[in-house]
Amino acid sequence: MQQFLIIALAHFLALLSPGPDFFLVARSSINSGWRIASGACLGIALANGAFIVMAFTGLSVLQEGTFLFMVLQLAGASYLLYIGVLFLRHAGQTSMSAATGKQAVQGWWHGLGMGLLSGLLNPKNALFYASLASMVVSASAGWKAAYALWMFSIVLLWDLLVALAIGNPRVLRRFARSLGWLERASGLMLVLLAAALLFHLAWG
Repeated sequence: MQQFLIIALAHFLALLSPGPDFFLVARSSINSGWRIASGACLGIALANGAFIVMAFTGLSVLQEGTFLFMVLQLAGASYLLYIGVLFLRHAGQTSMSAATGKQAVQGWWHGLGMGLLSGLLNPKNALFYASLASMVVSASAGWKAAYALWMFSIVLLWDLLVALAIGNPRVLRRFARSLGWLERASGLMLVLLAAALLFHLAWG
């Protein structure tokens, strides 16, 4: 039980630090509301679940310095750059109008795909779960399954709470004048993260 609490706390603290996944959920919530953003939340959680399974089974893609991990980093940097530029291009164009019917369904599935890509192409996720896996290497299969289910659930719940908080219409109306600048700041942050990752790959 003590090991579970340590791992759960480390995992939750890692969730608190804003990263690409956070910015994607925030942007989706601002643009389309929390219901459509829940697709991105599920996609992110599924990506984390995939990394958890890979980490607990010891797949080499999670080992820093391998060819597969370098490919993951390059793809991740490209995706961060794409999302960052997308944020910058569309900053200030948020309609804050709720989608309905077919448009809402399509938006949800689009968010799911974006969330899945964001989570899978984030090399920090791979390294983080690989480090957690080293703590449970001697745990039974049952305990590993419990850890995996807990972490998947917490990622999903946390992102949904972020989407609910940011996508609240009252909150959006209160900060309507600042949304464009917030989107630009988010886009710039993602572009800088991509540049830092590319710099690390080239000269690290």
